[in-house]
Amino acid sequence: MGTGTVVSGRLRKDLSKTNPNGNIPTENRSNSRKKIQRRSKKTLICPVQKLFDTCKKVFANGKSGTVPSQENIEMLRAVLDEIKPEDVGVSPKMSFFRSKETGRSPLVTYLHIYACHRFSICIFCLPPSGVIPLHNHPEMTVFSKLLFGTMHIKSYDWVKDSPQPSSDTRLAKVKVDSDFTAPCDTSILYPADGGNMHCFTAKTACAVLDVLGPPYSDPAGRHCTYYFDYPFASFSVDGVAVAEEEKEGYAWLKEREEEPEDLTVTAMMYSGPTIKE
Repeated sequence: MGTGTVVSGRLRKDLSKTNPNGNIPTENRSNSRKKIQRRSKKTLICPVQKLFDTCKKVFANGKSGTVPSQENIEMLRAVLDEIKPEDVGVSPKMSFFRSKETGRSPLVTYLHIYACHRFSICIFCLPPSGVIPLHNHPEMTVFSKLLFGTMHIKSYDWVKDSPQPSSDTRLAKVKVDSDFTAPCDTSILYPADGGNMHCFTAKTACAVLDVLGPPYSDPAGRHCTYYFDYPFASFSVDGVAVAEEEKEGYAWLKEREEEPEDLTVTAMMYSGPTIKE
C-alpha cells in the first residue's frame, strides 16, 4: 500500500486493535490462524475427487480417437502420480490380493469407481501371478497408475501398412517389455502409439488405477479384442523383412475369437472415498 492510499474503514478498525508497540494482540493472531485453518479445511479436495474433476476437463470432448492436448495430458498425469493406495481405499492386505489354489489363473478383481460416455475410472486388483491377457484399446487414450506391487507389462503398437498373413493377424512392434515396481510414473498409451495393445502379469500382489478416455463401448465400435502373440519367425510374408538382431522386437498378433478361458474377472464394490458429480 502506497503512502498516499486511503485506508478503508474496516482496515482502520483492525489496525486500531494493535497494542501500543504496533503489534497485533496475541488473541487476535490466534483467532486469525483459526479462521485460516477453517478456510483451508473447506477448500481441501480428496485425491479421487481431484482425479474426477481433472478427467472432466481432460476428456471434455469425449469423441473416439481424440487425444487430449499435451498440457491436459501432463495435468492428469501429475494428479495420478500423486495418488496413493489409501487415497482410493485399497491395501495389499485385502483378501482379493491373495492367490487361491483353483488350478487356473488367479482371479482378477475389478473395482468400478466411475464411468460415463467420455471417460471411466477403475482399479484392477491382481494377486501374485494374476494376468490380464493381451488386449487393445481402440480409439482410446489410457492412463495406468501402478498403486503398489511389481508388475510385468508387455505392450505393442501396430506396424502401419504392413502386409498381413491373414485378415485377423497383423504385425506389431514391441513398445514395452519390462517389470515396473511402485512407486513409478503413470504410463500412458494412445490410439495409435504408446503401446495400445498390452498385457499385465503380476509378479507380486498389484493394484492398477486405470483411466480410459473414452471408455470401451460396443455401440460406439470400441470393442475389447484379445490377441495371441507369435514370434516374428512364425509367419513368412512377402514384403515383410526385419534384421535378424531386431526380430525379437516384433511379433504377429492374431485376434482371439473368444475371451481367454483363463481370464476370470469379478466385480467388487469400491470402498474408497465417494465422488461428487
